[in-house]
Amino acid sequence: MYYVTKRLEIAGCHRLELNYESQCRRLHGHNWIITVYCRAKELNENGMVCDFKHIKDSVHGYLDHGNFNELLPFNPTAENIAKWVCDQIPTCYKVVVQESDGNSAAYVKDEFADENI
Repeated sequence: MYYVTKRLEIAGCHRLELNYESQCRRLHGHNWIITVYCRAKELNENGMVCDFKHIKDSVHGYLDHGNFNELLPFNPTAENIAKWVCDQIPTCYKVVVQESDGNSAAYVKDEFADENI
């Protein structure tokens, strides 16, 4: 099995739809650190699990300096963002989203959901 990791820093804002009072219901920003983990049993025709540029273009290129509430079709919690990022890259199996120092969320794809990975 081959593994690669890509770390991205993304500036972006969001507000959360919550069923309780919180300052997070107001628009605010973070310098997000998103770490993408990919794997493959076999390398592609270019000798890669996937191109780091593809990861950057798919995630950083779309989200950076954006309003996540406008860009994403769900409540943009760190947990939901982690799953969305994982879904953007076919070889991705895990994503960690850090929205501030000490606050992060992870999504790990079910190991048995995709036999091709």
